[in-house]
Amino acid sequence: MELKKLILRIFATAIGFVSFLGCELAQGQPANKETRYAKAMLELQQPQGGAMVAPMPLTTIDVWPEGKMPGNGASGSETNVSSKGDDVQRITNVSRPTLAVFPAAKGGSPAPAMIVCPGGGYSYVTYNKEGTEIAAWLNSNGVTAVVLKYRVPHNREGALQDVQRALSLARTHAGEWNIDPKRLGIIGFSAGGNLAAKASTLFDNRSYPAMDAVDQQSCRPDFVVLVYPAYLDDKNGHIAQDLNLKANIPPTLIVHNEDDKTFAPGSKLYDAALTEAHVPHEFLFYATGGHGYALHCTKEAKAWPQDALVWLKKNGIE
Repeated sequence: MELKKLILRIFATAIGFVSFLGCELAQGQPANKETRYAKAMLELQQPQGGAMVAPMPLTTIDVWPEGKMPGNGASGSETNVSSKGDDVQRITNVSRPTLAVFPAAKGGSPAPAMIVCPGGGYSYVTYNKEGTEIAAWLNSNGVTAVVLKYRVPHNREGALQDVQRALSLARTHAGEWNIDPKRLGIIGFSAGGNLAAKASTLFDNRSYPAMDAVDQQSCRPDFVVLVYPAYLDDKNGHIAQDLNLKANIPPTLIVHNEDDKTFAPGSKLYDAALTEAHVPHEFLFYATGGHGYALHCTKEAKAWPQDALVWLKKNGIE
């Protein structure tokens, strides 16, 4: 097992280095190098029975200037929720939202980027499983990831403020982070999917008073991926009232599965609503998967990462 890891590390490092420089491999099949790099990295990072090892961010910045955060923070100190024996990091009592930047594996021209919104029922942020692991996957496919640690628990207003500011911050730092400000998307999981849906429908009215030059940058994402999103409906057969379907909603991908009985109905309603509103979108709907699987699904929804990459490529994100 150790020999295999060593071989994979050498393989992934070598291909990642070549890819970063924008050069072609001397031998082999250059067209497939990103795919092989991603596979090697994911195998290397995946210990038996546990979460993947998180990559290191290029930088981590505060979402808000010192002393100027609108709304409220948590009543207690930031902490990790007690482990459930699954190696998943769940952070709660977040009063200092941050953005962690994970650059795309290949360098050169400005890369597309995505704000990553982990889930956690607005009670905590599932930071590694639906945050930094997603960053590693995006990076290996040429997309810079910006992981948002937003305010929890039970602070949906604060979380919306955080994500709107995050989108504007990413565009402000586009040159520094080597990202394309016109290809800035968002991906969210569960409650983070709800937050991403709000970001893609409520951008016309910023949820806090503009405070500086950052807030002059648009907070509208250019494309959206919602993975088993939560809270999209009112549980009475209607779309949640806090989603504005009259907005200029960007191209959207919805990922869900039939056996997520609690939240799949909301995705079905949202798909129908986007169709009626003539919003370009796609609905990847699988039979089985459960909820909260991220990159670890063992059922039919395990196809979603590859299917999502196909959708991103069709929308010019590669």
